[in-house]
Amino acid sequence: MTQARPDADGEKIVVQIDPDLEAIVPGFLANRQRDLTTIEACLEQGDLNTIRLLGHRMKGDGGGYGFDRISTIGHHLEEAALAKDLLGLRHQQEDLRMFLAQVTVVYKR
Repeated sequence: MTQARPDADGEKIVVQIDPDLEAIVPGFLANRQRDLTTIEACLEQGDLNTIRLLGHRMKGDGGGYGFDRISTIGHHLEEAALAKDLLGLRHQQEDLRMFLAQVTVVYKR
């Protein structure tokens, strides 16, 4: 699997995924999109524990679906929530937003 860090210039990020995951990857990515909405609401409400839990889940799930970058973002979300680092949380939220906007999935056959 090949992937790069999201880039502010809007370039596409190509991630090669095993074709056996083709049926479930769209749902996985849609759930991460919903997580963005949840993270935003939690930041407004000061609910860092929910963000920590979301980050922990992303950290564990991302690589299994072929998205190492999501695992890395999840790790940083979890750590920033534990440290009550609001700036770090905003940074990771934006990193996830950019990744989801730029990712292109290619199923290697």
